Amino acid sequence: MGGFFGTIQKKRCVEELFYGIDYQSHLGTKRGGMATFSKETQGFRRSIHNLQSTYFRTKFEDELPRFFGEKGIGVISDTDAQPLLMNSHLGRFALVTVGKINNAEEVSAKLLSENMVLSEFSSGRINPTELVGLLIIKGKNFVEGIENVYKTIKGSCSMLILTEDNIIAARDFWGRTPIIIGKKDGAMAATSESTAFPNLGYEITHYVGPGEIVKLSADGMETLRPAEPNMQVCSFLWIYYGFPTSFYEGKNVEEMRYETGFKMGEEDDTEVDNAGGIPDSGLGMATGYAAGHKVPYQRCISKYTPTWPRSFMPTNQETRNLVAKMKLIPNKAMLEGKRCLFCDDSIVRGTQLRENTKILKELGAKEAHMRIACPPLIWGCPFINFSASKSDLELIARRVIMDLEGGSGKVTTLAEADTTENTSIPEERLKQYAKTDSPEYKAMVAEIAKRLNLDSLKFSKLETIIDAIGLPKCKVCTHCFDGSSAHTL
Repeated sequence: MGGFFGTIQKKRCVEELFYGIDYQSHLGTKRGGMATFSKETQGFRRSIHNLQSTYFRTKFEDELPRFFGEKGIGVISDTDAQPLLMNSHLGRFALVTVGKINNAEEVSAKLLSENMVLSEFSSGRINPTELVGLLIIKGKNFVEGIENVYKTIKGSCSMLILTEDNIIAARDFWGRTPIIIGKKDGAMAATSESTAFPNLGYEITHYVGPGEIVKLSADGMETLRPAEPNMQVCSFLWIYYGFPTSFYEGKNVEEMRYETGFKMGEEDDTEVDNAGGIPDSGLGMATGYAAGHKVPYQRCISKYTPTWPRSFMPTNQETRNLVAKMKLIPNKAMLEGKRCLFCDDSIVRGTQLRENTKILKELGAKEAHMRIACPPLIWGCPFINFSASKSDLELIARRVIMDLEGGSGKVTTLAEADTTENTSIPEERLKQYAKTDSPEYKAMVAEIAKRLNLDSLKFSKLETIIDAIGLPKCKVCTHCFDGSSAHTL
């Protein structure tokens, strides 16, 4: 997904900016960048590095003495090289974005027809942040330019803009991705993750609303455009993306995960000897499940990270599976002879989970049960790059549904999905599978459990997710689970 951080202060901000960006590291996998501005020294200073095989801090720490200024922004990006530096009738500015632009080719073609210039990646793709920047400079001012982004793109886009005088923060029109504002004496900050605030001394003062645009100075915040009344904040912020200590819309991530697990544990009648989480995003749910189910919480699996950065994502699927396996180390002492239950955030393709289940039983687990923090993923995410899936058929739930609906042969891999005919299933049928405890839902879950060699499998109910988040259902995007929100694409 990606995450950003920006701060404006009455003193040098470089070190705080560095740590604020670093706290976003779990959100992105490919590029890191930061930019500062100083009127007294050298104006804008920017640096961008590839993070695919290392950590943000290892690339930027030695560069900090070369940065100057009292204001800056930075990003950990899932996709493109950022920040971008631009010069226009609006003045000079740096830009970072988080989101997903689904109509980038269409937008770039229109801009080119208007005699604008676009650079390309070496892969031939257009930099989506550059598209956003060009749309902004078509406005008479920053607010009009950002509104032009809202009206033009399909998908989502939140952004930070560093000007020579201030920082502008603009949240995606539907509020799918968050921006949180913090304040301390002589400084303001904007972040995707409020986790960045406590150790830097900031207190949360404002959750930027959908479509809202605010301007930060060292003394405070000014609203340039009010928030929209409707919101579709991504539920996966709490389920998967968020760091445990972060808050979105006033709700803490770990608290939400604990409540979800507790509710499921309380309702579950499966007899097990212990409960544990698949690190890291399954741990909060697991502690809640253990408390609700009244069984010991035990770490049957631990995550090894010293030499395996979160950002290391090989392009080859087989290698990705190996890396994922090498990070998770099972503990035979906690497994042997026990009926073990594991909690995880989601099941996307199921490839790694199938392999993990096999290993757990080889190490002596008597039974392996799985509890998932969200409902089955039946629709791919078109809004914020939740997964790298190019097709709904990469989702194990959708493959199972297709087989249950009498698709043309058993589909177990993406390669097979690409060559399989009659893969289209009417939306009304898909929604029957999405309905908790319907006959179709039960058949789907049973088949997924069978394919993953699990002794039992249960998913959280959508109602439980919404209750734990604490927002009205209409303000939370649940498209992956029930197909809703597609009309806001």
